[in-house]
Amino acid sequence: MRVQGVSLVMRRVKIGMSVRRCGWQTLSRSFSFRPLLRTLAVALVAAGLLGTGFRYAPVPLEGGEWEAPPDGAFTAGTPADRQLLYERSLFLAKQRKAASPGRYVVIDRTHNRLYVREGSRVLLEALCSCGSGIVFSQSERRWEFETPRGCFRVDRKLPNPVWRKPDWAFLEEGRPVPSDPSERFDYEALGEYALCFGTGYMIHGTLYERLLGRNVTHGCIRLGREDLRTLWRSVEEGTPIYVF
Repeated sequence: MRVQGVSLVMRRVKIGMSVRRCGWQTLSRSFSFRPLLRTLAVALVAAGLLGTGFRYAPVPLEGGEWEAPPDGAFTAGTPADRQLLYERSLFLAKQRKAASPGRYVVIDRTHNRLYVREGSRVLLEALCSCGSGIVFSQSERRWEFETPRGCFRVDRKLPNPVWRKPDWAFLEEGRPVPSDPSERFDYEALGEYALCFGTGYMIHGTLYERLLGRNVTHGCIRLGREDLRTLWRSVEEGTPIYVF
């Protein structure tokens, strides 16, 4: 009886499978996918030729009022990431609205990039190094090695700049602060040129070009030799600098 029951079950399974197979074959004969695929291909070609009707409206850069991004513009990432993206977009919109239609410098601290722009044209895109963000303390003294964000101008252009080392340059290396002022001067560290901005910050050269692209400086902007030469020729004193 048990064997007969198993045989009966197997026959029912085979019959069910046959019914499903016949049903699929009937559906395949009654419905063809080819017309659907042809219709889809025609729709894609038409969209490519005629467009989808969607229009991208960027934040206006020249003239008019700058427009802040809507609150729901950023949905990916954590709430902190979304807030950072929102503030970054807002800051960029204000900077680019404030930018004169002439030549100006833009510094991206996050990606360590420096741009020289004139209107919508990019005249120079260079790899740079910005502030490390490290906080250094010695006794009761404290320094933060951060590149400031904001709107500045090229205050001075200095050929063959000389670096007068501050106290932290010695303390950071575990050396005593010299009493002789002449021991503070470094004639090579800043490269061939320096462009001063803000309160004691500079765009200058570096002896360590292999570190470009990293946040390793004490607040200044480092550039490679050729890019520094191009920047020197491209801008004048008074040229706006936008750091974000």
